[in-house]
Amino acid sequence: MKIILKEDVINLGYKDDVVEVKNGYARNYLIPTGKAIMASPSALKVLEENLRQRAHKIAKIKGDAEAVAETMKGIALTITAKTDNRGTIYGSVGSNQIAEELAKLGHEVDRKIIKVENVKELGNYIATVQLHKEVAVEIPFKVISENAPKQEEAPAVEAAPAVEEAPAEEAPAAE
Repeated sequence: MKIILKEDVINLGYKDDVVEVKNGYARNYLIPTGKAIMASPSALKVLEENLRQRAHKIAKIKGDAEAVAETMKGIALTITAKTDNRGTIYGSVGSNQIAEELAKLGHEVDRKIIKVENVKELGNYIATVQLHKEVAVEIPFKVISENAPKQEEAPAVEAAPAVEEAPAEEAPAAE
């Protein structure tokens, strides 16, 4: 069944898109909740006229999304997570954590427009922020353990005394 979306629907389409969905999904969810209308010939003509009249507004919205995308291009995030000793994350890192980190940097982004794979281990990943239907930004992020900074500092501190103790141990052994 062809329908016209009246608002953005995640994983389906954007406002004013004409999409093909299963009859039950349209009749039982999209149309009753006001998220879509049936794509009749008259509704398609009305949509075409509305899009023609709003073309400059749509261009401005896309331009704003591109401006936000430019400000977000150089961002690389570091997310800390609780892990076991093998580097497996308790739970997972998802769009919530990425949205929180972006908010700390001054970029308020709805978590629903962030697409990220299921992150269950430490490492480097890429999240996609879909700002507009034609504008997306890829944000690289690194997942580290909450214990990682302590572990990085601890060997550096322990390494220095170990080097100093090594010559002292060699001296008695030489005698």
